[in-house]
Amino acid sequence: QVQLVESGGGSVQAGGSLRLSCAASGHTYSRWCMGWFRQAPGKEREGVATIDSDGRTKYPDSVKGRFTISRDNAKNTLYLGMGSLNPEDTAVYSCARAIGRPPRPLERNGYISWGQGTQVTVSS
Repeated sequence: QVQLVESGGGSVQAGGSLRLSCAASGHTYSRWCMGWFRQAPGKEREGVATIDSDGRTKYPDSVKGRFTISRDNAKNTLYLGMGSLNPEDTAVYSCARAIGRPPRPLERNGYISWGQGTQVTVSS
């Protein structure tokens, strides 16, 4: 059973930065497509970054240039670097493991395992 555990959330002022981590169990981690998603109160969960087993990344326009997804396969760990944060980035951020290579990697229905999430709060 895959377990995903996020850490690194917290409170930050607008313009600040945070780095999230996601520790994964499983000896085939390097083969997985992974993603970061967020859900703000009253809103749908949305994908903010994905990375496949070859290191190719994808971002929505809302975070492109501000967020960076990366992975360390030796440590079974996924990262999300977030910069130039603004209050609209406030949400619970979760990491997820995809089912194979999803055709639309930023859509949540392509993912099978989820972490519990970590809160990110950005104040103005």
